[in-house]
Formats: sequence, C-alpha cells, structure tokens
Amino acid sequence: MATLYTIRELAKEFDLTTRAIRFYEDMGLLRPERQGPGGRNRMYSARERARLRLTLRAKRLGLSLTQAKDIIDMYDSPRDTAPQLEKFIEVLASHRQQLESQLEEIQANLDEVKQHEREAKALLTKHTTKNKRNNAAVVAD
Repeated sequence: MATLYTIRELAKEFDLTTRAIRFYEDMGLLRPERQGPGGRNRMYSARERARLRLTLRAKRLGLSLTQAKDIIDMYDSPRDTAPQLEKFIEVLASHRQQLESQLEEIQANLDEVKQHEREAKALLTKHTTKNKRNNAAVVAD
C-alpha cells in the first residue's frame, strides 16, 4: 500500500501552514486525493510530497510559482527529458540574470551610501575641529 500523508503531516514536515499547502493546490502545483465524507480529507501521495519539495526548492531559488509549476509539470509528461532540461536551464539562466542585475544595483547603492558616509564624516570632523578652535580662542581671550 502506498504511503499517504495528511495536510497536517506535510505542513509539519515542511514547516508550512495548511493554508500555504492549500494555496499550492489552488495554483495546480499539488493534486491530493480526496477521501472521507464529501471528499473533505486531503491525502497526499509520495508523488505529491515530492512536488511540494520541488515547489519549495524553486521558491528558494527565487522562481515564481508559475515557473515552478511549468518545470514540475514537465516531469509529469512522458516526453523526452532533453526539452525539459533545456527549459529548466532557460528559466535558471533568466533568473540568474535578474539576480545579477539586482546585485549590481545593490552594489551601486552600497557604493553611494559609503560615499555619503565618508562625506558626512569629513564634514563632522571639519565641524568638530572648527568648534575646538573657536572654544580655544574664547578661553584665550
């Protein structure tokens, strides 16, 4: 008999809320079996558990849920794996480009902040030195 997981078991295992898992279901990332009266109980197979793991991995990589779904769904199809891998590489390359662009922007902002910080420190030093001279002149009088 195949192992089945409840929504609570998966939520606990992956440190998620049951609401998040239901959201992934609404997005089409998960398709649990329905059991019990009126099909109220969701039961997740090992396959659905693996899809959840892949979804969370895609999120950690910064992919959108739509991108994650497209990639994960490709593995459900009986097609050759080469097009699947090509699509995955394409998505990863695009995402890497976005991250590198963001990194460049962050580095430019950081450089600007460092420059302002140096200028402010120089002004403060100048101001402090001027006040010390003024105080010394007052004492000398």
